[in-house]
Amino acid sequence: MTDPFVVHRNLLFTVAYEMLGSAADAEDVLQESWLRWADVDQSQINEPRAYLVRIVTRQALNRLRTLARRREDYVGEWLPEPLLTSPDIADDVELADSVSIAMLTVLETLGPTERAVFVLREVFELPYGEIAEATGKSPAAVRQIAKRAREHVAARRPRVQVSRSEQRTVVERFQRALRTGQVQELLEVMAPDVVLVSDGGGVVTAARVPIHGAQVVAKLLARAYQVNDITMAPLWLNGAPAFRIQVGEQFGTVSVEIEDGKISRIFAIVNPHKLTRLDEAAELAR
Repeated sequence: MTDPFVVHRNLLFTVAYEMLGSAADAEDVLQESWLRWADVDQSQINEPRAYLVRIVTRQALNRLRTLARRREDYVGEWLPEPLLTSPDIADDVELADSVSIAMLTVLETLGPTERAVFVLREVFELPYGEIAEATGKSPAAVRQIAKRAREHVAARRPRVQVSRSEQRTVVERFQRALRTGQVQELLEVMAPDVVLVSDGGGVVTAARVPIHGAQVVAKLLARAYQVNDITMAPLWLNGAPAFRIQVGEQFGTVSVEIEDGKISRIFAIVNPHKLTRLDEAAELAR
């Protein structure tokens, strides 16, 4: 009989990753959870999946509280660690949306317990009772936390979700505009109030604060392309079309958020410590 931990590993990794925004930390949480699972009398566990989710949630909450202190000292903007995913992930629209860089960035604005409740309820559709056991709260409290978290996320996410085909089209237009290095072509693909967020972690050069406005962002990108030898390659990141960008020896990933057919946010991740998992697609599940 296959160990339930192995059966549900992809689900458990997805829970931990959505709570932490870091694949490396999610793997650490799974390792800690496995050790605890190995110590229990599994014959006494009636619902292994629920039990394992509970263990992973508790470990992720502990890690999240530790990370919150560490991220306060992070140099520049903190963005989630990107995951290489197969295009098939996009078939599960809710899963793809929940692991998108844009959504994970919004989840960073929640407190640890709010984030756990939101992920378990809205993404994995767990009953309030199970979430209560996982978070150490009462079911009534969990309902209230879930309501607050939903409202918080709804106020910060795009108003209208775009199809993956539309996202792919816009990303391709963005790449073509970058290759021309022409400000006007970049302006045509970006929203007037576009925001560029870069994450270099203090390890490599990157803007330490978000850059606002299409004119400023377009001129910055056009100048960067004109003075550097830049190459780009498409790939799927976090369930959506994106691309890898190489500037000399330095590389990074670029993901975008789209509203009304225009790019509203650009996420450029160039911290090399966050770019170590781009050779093999992550196995996600819910």
